Amino acid sequence: MDAQVLLPFDINPDELPRFIAIEGPIGVGKTTLAKRIANVFNYQPLLEEADENPFLGDFYQNQRRNALATQLFFLFKRSEQLQNLRQADIFEPSHVADYIIEKDRLFARSILNEDEFSLYDQVYNLSAVEAPSPDLVIYLQAPTPVLMQRIHDRGVKAERHIQADYLETINQAYSEFFHYYDAAPLLIINAAQIDLINDDDAFINLLQYMLTIKNGRHYFNPSFFNEVHS
Repeated sequence: MDAQVLLPFDINPDELPRFIAIEGPIGVGKTTLAKRIANVFNYQPLLEEADENPFLGDFYQNQRRNALATQLFFLFKRSEQLQNLRQADIFEPSHVADYIIEKDRLFARSILNEDEFSLYDQVYNLSAVEAPSPDLVIYLQAPTPVLMQRIHDRGVKAERHIQADYLETINQAYSEFFHYYDAAPLLIINAAQIDLINDDDAFINLLQYMLTIKNGRHYFNPSFFNEVHS
């Protein structure tokens, strides 16, 4: 359990979503939230480990030259992770991931030219596994200036060349993708206004609200949640 959080309610393991996926643009906080949820629920984190991609730093400096190699590396790593998850024994721990496999194609369409995307799509169709469907997807949103500030503040060396126009392109792609998303129950959170990392009350409310979601599209508003449950 998270050492900083004492849950004011009991957790019934049968009510927990077994596979949670957290998505959103770079700098929105999905990996940190995934780790925190994993710690509280005793889940196995399934993380991208972007720093393992040897092309990523060069991509941020010269997108045109390094886009295809960067995206193919991510595709192979994500496919491998999800294939291993799908083959895991049913008694293995539940998981929380900081991505869904669909993000790979979302990024590819945003950064590759027409010929590169055609090649990428052929590789995608050959290599992409039947990824297990999440029981819950959490989509974290934030405006591009907020994301840029957070990226600057965390000071990751490979990210220091990220440009606002690239981040805005990715942010818009996410917005359009999740506007039509219906492959799993979806919870949308404004991560610019809600601090799920440092505000324990908001985090606890999120965990409690997650247990009520079985299907459909939802928006997390801690203020409204507190009024309803007061």
